[in-house]
Amino acid sequence: MSVRSSPSLVELFRAAPAKSFLLAVGPLALALGQLANSLVNGLSPLIAVGFAGVMIAFAVVATRHHAAEYRLRRLESSLESDSRAGTAEASD
Repeated sequence: MSVRSSPSLVELFRAAPAKSFLLAVGPLALALGQLANSLVNGLSPLIAVGFAGVMIAFAVVATRHHAAEYRLRRLESSLESDSRAGTAEASD
């Protein structure tokens, strides 16, 4: 039985830097920007905190989904290379 290992954030950033940045850092930057906008313009902090919470939750879910895609790609490529190796051995 295999152990399910989740790739680290550094590993995700190395594999797909632009996508990882947009999914992990982008929503956090939007959340901080909205909180700063609320403070500067005197808007209700309740709305800004709610927005920030939703954006942080989105960043977590999107990053986990991206990690699952990465794990699936790695699994498919390892299975493909295993099947190629098995075909090469069978033809010998």
